[in-house]
Amino acid sequence: MQSEKKLKSHEILTLIEEITLNDGEKYYEVSNMVQNGRAELAAARGYIKQVRILQLNIPRSQNVITYERYINENFFMPDENLDHFERWERTPEMDEIVEKILRENHIA
Repeated sequence: MQSEKKLKSHEILTLIEEITLNDGEKYYEVSNMVQNGRAELAAARGYIKQVRILQLNIPRSQNVITYERYINENFFMPDENLDHFERWERTPEMDEIVEKILRENHIA
């Protein structure tokens, strides 16, 4: 019997946001309301410059499901006691998936 791979988290990704780091670099992220709240908290604490939601309730395309699986297998969701902001680092393959998600949602 093959054991199921344990996920670090179980997040459902439902929105696209733009994150501005303290050095002025901006990037897009596929996220959800809980994670957006953590980014807002990180901004309030000065760990990032700002975060803004660009689109809510994105469709659950195969690309979103693929990226969601990647995030859930590789990252823990921070709690409210966060002391830094952790950017979800992507593989080149996941960069391509996010670009497809952005195009699907008329962001890029």
